[in-house]
Amino acid sequence: MCSKKIFFYPAVAFAVLLVFAFALSLVEKSPAFPAHHPTIKVGILHSLTGTMAISEKSVADATLLALEEINKTGGVLGMKIEPVIADGKSDPDVFQKEAERLIAKENVKVIFGCWTSASRKAVKAIVEKYNSLLFYPVQYEGLEQSPNIVYMGAAPNQQIIPAVKWSCDNLGKSFFLVGSDYVFPRVANEIAKDIIGLVGGKVVGEEYVPLGGKDFNGIARKIKETKPEVILNTINGDSNIAFLMALHEAEVPSAKAQIMSLSMAENELQSFKDYFQKHYPQEAGHFIEKHLAGMYACWNYFETIDNPLNLDFIAKFRQQYGKNYKVTDPMEAAYFGVYLWSKAVNECKDVDNPENILNYLGDISIPAPEGIITIADNNHARKTVRIGRLNERGDFDIIWSSKNPVDPVPYPSFRDKTSWEHFLNELYQKWNGHWSSIAEPFDSGGSR
Repeated sequence: MCSKKIFFYPAVAFAVLLVFAFALSLVEKSPAFPAHHPTIKVGILHSLTGTMAISEKSVADATLLALEEINKTGGVLGMKIEPVIADGKSDPDVFQKEAERLIAKENVKVIFGCWTSASRKAVKAIVEKYNSLLFYPVQYEGLEQSPNIVYMGAAPNQQIIPAVKWSCDNLGKSFFLVGSDYVFPRVANEIAKDIIGLVGGKVVGEEYVPLGGKDFNGIARKIKETKPEVILNTINGDSNIAFLMALHEAEVPSAKAQIMSLSMAENELQSFKDYFQKHYPQEAGHFIEKHLAGMYACWNYFETIDNPLNLDFIAKFRQQYGKNYKVTDPMEAAYFGVYLWSKAVNECKDVDNPENILNYLGDISIPAPEGIITIADNNHARKTVRIGRLNERGDFDIIWSSKNPVDPVPYPSFRDKTSWEHFLNELYQKWNGHWSSIAEPFDSGGSR
């Protein structure tokens, strides 16, 4: 097969962005499918309930929006795409069962879904068993490469490693590591400790709370006692609300302990705002300025990216879901993952064979708000790295970015692959054949 990959000079790329944005703007004018038209089923598998719903509901929204747009321009192979939605309920075991149901009973041709690495690893076993395909939209810890998964989010060298290096250079070298107790935070912090050690820094504390955990009071006290310069936050889901509230109640001054978050984006911050309004209404008017402004996050996409395609991209979401709707990195990755899949299927004229689809996928480039998206030979996306600083309006100002998209490296080179796999196996055995520990969910007040 001859290569079809497209390489863009800046001026050409900008023109392509404008053309692509204009093409998408015509979607609403496209005709619908006739009744009883053949369909292609696809699965959408996210947590619509439980501790991770705060993050995953909007990713499901993004996936549905892309599918709706593609259907309005003719679908895939001339057929309408029929989404089959399943709720993973923030439980890896449920994710695994639902993935098997989607493939074996619903006959979906691809699954778009998962957030936590615990859920992804549970689904990985199923898509490999049935030789199906998963498009995974979230940054992750690496140490994995599956022929049945397309990794649309960042690998370690596209988020974790640059975030820690930048923090060491700009915020300080004394770190407190806090995360949810599952495979992503554990591995991310292991990577972070290697980097911190290499630059002569130190880790003054390392603590974990199970997914959905709400008790961070002891951790907040330890942070106050150890006085780190940087809090590396790998907490996921609505536990972030409990963590931020614990810091607030312990009066941990943000100016002295800067927070760098790797899994908290605009949706989690909005939910914290809603929780704060409910429980501290007298302070709600200035909660961002007093408690959150200055927080850092590392992603590949922020809403504040300033280009025409991003403005159009955000406008589509707000027209569909409401004027105050927030758009996050995993949403952008999920949305364009759907477009990549549809283009690859249309080009190879095969919806059943993952190997064939992936061969064509590697020859496709798509303009996106984050930049031109291409998939490397290891099934991971090339990503531009960005660091944002939360301003008083609740938006992330982009203060640093990589000069070019970074090639994905799933296995950090400062340990060999065997060592990393041994570390993973130790975690798996520790959790009795699972990829996470479990706790009761935290009540975030139903903010989304």
